[in-house]
Amino acid sequence: MGGFFGTISKSDSVSDLYYGTDYNSHLGTKRGGLAVLNSKQFKRTIHNLENSYFRTKFEPVLHKFHGNSGIGIISDTEAQPILINSHLGEFAIVTVSKIANIQELTQRALKQKRHFSETSAGVTNPSELIAMLIDEEESYEKGIENVYEKVKGSCSMLLLTKKGIYAARDKLGRTPIMLGKKEGAYAMSSESSSFSNLGFETEKYIGPGEIIFITADGYEQRRKPNDKMQICAFLWVYYGYPSSDYEDINVEECRYRCGAALAKNDDTDVDFVSGIPDSGIAHAIGYSNEKQIPYKRAYVKYTPTWPRSFMPQNQEMRNLVAKMKLIPVKSLINGKRILFCDDSIVRGTQFKDNVQILYEYGTKEVHIRPACPTLIFPCEFLNFSTSRSTLDLAGRQAIKELEGAEDKHLDEYAKPGTDRYYAMIEKIREKIGVSSLKYQKLDDLVKAIGLPKERLCTHCWDGTGCF
Repeated sequence: MGGFFGTISKSDSVSDLYYGTDYNSHLGTKRGGLAVLNSKQFKRTIHNLENSYFRTKFEPVLHKFHGNSGIGIISDTEAQPILINSHLGEFAIVTVSKIANIQELTQRALKQKRHFSETSAGVTNPSELIAMLIDEEESYEKGIENVYEKVKGSCSMLLLTKKGIYAARDKLGRTPIMLGKKEGAYAMSSESSSFSNLGFETEKYIGPGEIIFITADGYEQRRKPNDKMQICAFLWVYYGYPSSDYEDINVEECRYRCGAALAKNDDTDVDFVSGIPDSGIAHAIGYSNEKQIPYKRAYVKYTPTWPRSFMPQNQEMRNLVAKMKLIPVKSLINGKRILFCDDSIVRGTQFKDNVQILYEYGTKEVHIRPACPTLIFPCEFLNFSTSRSTLDLAGRQAIKELEGAEDKHLDEYAKPGTDRYYAMIEKIREKIGVSSLKYQKLDDLVKAIGLPKERLCTHCWDGTGCF
């Protein structure tokens, strides 16, 4: 995944850019970058974040940056921002994208006798490819529309030019962009949580395919939003920050509703409810409030040195991080029946390792309630699961064990109430070793979010969605 932040002000805006970009750090762990326009000149810095944090890497060089406008990014893919000089003028670009047809578009460019100067892990840098598509047209607006027409997958972007900043959201709105405003300044961000401590108020939720041009004096709509939207529903379940709002729907409140929905469909008798840190906590609070069962922290998360387990690409490292970052509170769990809420079960490795520790510490029963349905289909549209094959998903592993192949009867396995669905859940329960396992129903998740299903991307649960 990734998250970006941009700002333009009547005064120096580097401090806002620095902190605003840092507030997107939960969306990526690999690379960070800033580009600032200073006295009509662009200045850029990019750092690797895999063994450190954004502020640690960027604070020592921040004093070298001055300017009234800039863009920044936290990325799990390519090094960004990219600086471009073309017939449209000089500009810097950051993108949050997944280009499913990147090889096709690369070959198209090479046949046109064009070249690429940036690579990411030996392949075409997606942001450079997007910049190239923009440069094929006679204006930034037409160029961005060219991206919408050519790219299969998703792409949201910020363009820093000498006249202002363009903010363009993915044509189906799979990833969000919010516009913030304060006296004498505007900001654009993947997360509205970036705004609060910097004094910005959310001015606008940029629509799918919409293009906005922003200066320190105001903003203009350069392209109207598309009618169709398929924003990623997993934003509210997992990787969105609790204080953020998307489409004017708060993440934390949505997770309370998810937990309450799980509770309404459950009659399991337990001593208390707990959440798997961090995102599972709000789901567990919602469950606890609905059931009037005590909420307790059976696990605490050690955050100073252990990063999130979702992002590391090496499976062995993911397993180690998942185990080491969660510390059980032995005095709370000994002899107790505990129900855990979490955002999801992806591979099941985290639960399997930590459940064994719980039993070793004397827990009588462990019940798991994921806040979303079973993940059966790898994401086709965003980069949070690009390295994951279908068999990395616990649901597909169970299907393969039951069918001898991981792609049979997927519609039945994705539909609660069928014999195959229950068989799949039982396989997953056995694998992770818990007393019971009940997933959220998709209809309940959609209701908890509060948008019509056709406005949400639910592909990873039911296989629906389009390019």
